[in-house]
Amino acid sequence: MDNRKVSNDRIKMFKLKLEALLDITLSINANLPVEELLEKYESILRENLGIGKVLIFKRSDNWECLFNAGFPKKMELIDVETRLMNFVEITYVSADMDFEGVDIIVPVFNNNVHIAFLFIGDIEEEGEGMSPVLKHLNYIQTISSIIIVAIENIRLHKESLRQEVLKKELELAARMQQMLIPDNSHMPRNPHISVTGFYHPHYEIGGDYYDCITLSETKTGFCIADVSGKGISAALLMSNFQASLRALMTADIDLELLIHKLNSIVVANAAGEKFITLFLARYDHGSKMLEYVNAAHNSPVLYNTQTRETQYLQSSSVGIGMLDEIPFVRKSEIPIKGYSKIICYTDGLSELKGEDGKDIGTSEIERYISNTLPVEKNLEDMIRYLGIPDTNPYLFDDVSIIAADLR
Repeated sequence: MDNRKVSNDRIKMFKLKLEALLDITLSINANLPVEELLEKYESILRENLGIGKVLIFKRSDNWECLFNAGFPKKMELIDVETRLMNFVEITYVSADMDFEGVDIIVPVFNNNVHIAFLFIGDIEEEGEGMSPVLKHLNYIQTISSIIIVAIENIRLHKESLRQEVLKKELELAARMQQMLIPDNSHMPRNPHISVTGFYHPHYEIGGDYYDCITLSETKTGFCIADVSGKGISAALLMSNFQASLRALMTADIDLELLIHKLNSIVVANAAGEKFITLFLARYDHGSKMLEYVNAAHNSPVLYNTQTRETQYLQSSSVGIGMLDEIPFVRKSEIPIKGYSKIICYTDGLSELKGEDGKDIGTSEIERYISNTLPVEKNLEDMIRYLGIPDTNPYLFDDVSIIAADLR
């Protein structure tokens, strides 16, 4: 063979490879879609280099066949985890390895972690001379790695954008949820009732909620609730619940009837997937009567500063949304004789661990409420002592508290 012709052919192929590499690099920099990058990749390997069969397995969330040109469809079903993860270098395939039509397996790494496997088969199996696979192997490995890493970077960029959008949505949802929680400056504060609250979601979006509603000149309603589960779905359900409660609760509605109505709404909206535990109370400072329903919620603590008696307002109903129809609801009434204080809370508080490693329950509430100081001061001192939210290592849930001085 004419040496000059061989030399010219080599120069021509070298130039072709450089141009292809440049084209791929420019295409990546131009942010071309993955489909177009793979079309260029296939054209380089099959048309320019004479490679007949190429298949790429790539890891994203799971291993998947990213590209197949020339191999049987069944090859796309290979279990990568069990059959390929032991390949850590370029491997020439023998017949006993049972990879149909595959001549070479090329693993591709990123930060020492498998991100892809390249199968190569030669279209000129019966042809003369050196196989195109062997002739261009280093180049095939280089351009394949460039393409695969570029596609992975595209995926990671899209995932980053998706996470950023999700983060903004969560921030918006958190701000909207925060708006459902009444600010202490808007709580009733008069000689008959003074209400204060504390709210700390463990994550950006929590499942806790409390509220206080002035119902008439003498009646005030307040509640605390906890949705099963967390996240946006819990926040949406709680938002709907808040709107329903504020629309239905009046100075005169029977609390048992109110619970049944709220249950029907939650059942319709949650479709049995979530439920709400709820403590709901209405205080009439004219008659000095506190009426309440506890729907499977933590028992609020009521302390009378004159008699020094502590009462726990126990559950008298199943949670809202647990059953299509609540079998029974029992409203309770307590006369308020003298200055009393009530603290309602979610299990993020009661399930905090003490020094003995056990749940604190209501022990700290009882300790801090048992005096004649205003309940707002009691609450501030207790939160500071418990290190919420900054220094308590056992804080694994939302913490919500609504408390009131009753006279």
